Amino acid sequence: MAKKATKKEKSFFPESSLTFLKNYLNNPSPTGFESEGQKMWLSYIKPYIDDYFVDTYGTVVGVVNPEAPYKVVIEAHADEISWFVHYITKDGFIYLRKNGGSDHQIAPSKRVNIHTDKGIVKAVFGWPAIHVRDAAREETPTLKNIFLDLGCKSDKEVEDLGVHVGCVVTYDDEFMVLNDRYFVGRALDNRIGGFMIAEVARLLKESKTKLPYGLYIVNAVQEEIGLRGAEMIAHRIKPHAAIITDVCHDTQTPMMSKIVSGDLACGKGPVVSYGPAVQNNLLKLIIDSATKEKIGFQRQAASRSTGTDTDAFAYSNEGVASALISLPLRYMHTTVESVHKDDVEDVIKLIVASLKNIKNNHDFRYLK
Repeated sequence: MAKKATKKEKSFFPESSLTFLKNYLNNPSPTGFESEGQKMWLSYIKPYIDDYFVDTYGTVVGVVNPEAPYKVVIEAHADEISWFVHYITKDGFIYLRKNGGSDHQIAPSKRVNIHTDKGIVKAVFGWPAIHVRDAAREETPTLKNIFLDLGCKSDKEVEDLGVHVGCVVTYDDEFMVLNDRYFVGRALDNRIGGFMIAEVARLLKESKTKLPYGLYIVNAVQEEIGLRGAEMIAHRIKPHAAIITDVCHDTQTPMMSKIVSGDLACGKGPVVSYGPAVQNNLLKLIIDSATKEKIGFQRQAASRSTGTDTDAFAYSNEGVASALISLPLRYMHTTVESVHKDDVEDVIKLIVASLKNIKNNHDFRYLK
């Protein structure tokens, strides 16, 4: 379905929503250490829900109609890629291990925050100057040669700052708006998803929409290291249906392959996925909802799995009707991840429309 080139109303997001988005994205939420971001998210959605609960590892669930026996989930993941302090040299330099799919090639010259019990310690990824590198034998950044410089002279100085093996490290980059079209920053994968499902809760509450089932708004932890938070919470909630939102690749920029990653573009709407984990009757409901509401959308094909929390929900318990609505994103797992504001708006609208079309005790089975 082609995306109509209509001008969006700038008032779709109230100022309070945009303030939350900025603060939420700027707040570090590394995998395994998501709690501060989760507190912010829960504080924001509390006015729009009836109840909430959290699990042992930090997944937060806001609930509307908690007494209803039929349960529908909308979900995003809260964690961002990061690093762990792995080895401190006698000279006070630090080598790292990845926490999730951190991109070592973008690391040189980046500023970082090391999270310690004493607070944030600033550091930089060092790299030899171009003047002293041999162009004929240029080394590329790898985990064996990238390192942090804290301005310390020894391992003792590093340790005196509160830095030790196991401390988590995040990039020191902040949210911005590019050309009044793109939200840009680190960790849009996938805290922008957390923002979108929170906005769904807000819109349902403010429009006084009464759903005939229990709605579970899930901000899950530890997706970046194997969908772990979704696995845990799916078994606890035992939902009947789940709509997951995550990001996917915009393929219009240089060096991207449409043959490998599909023909997807920022600004052309949400992306619906086809694949074994996607329940086709729920997918049809979402597509029908988009068509009815005149929301432009794009399509992508997964292979064996979607690589998102959709897989964890789909194959949990006795099987959960699950579908994925993705947000096109440029420069994934960098500090300048970029999404189009119109797409963010339309993902929210599509989730709302889809929820309104799910009936109480909706039977998504293929054979009945």
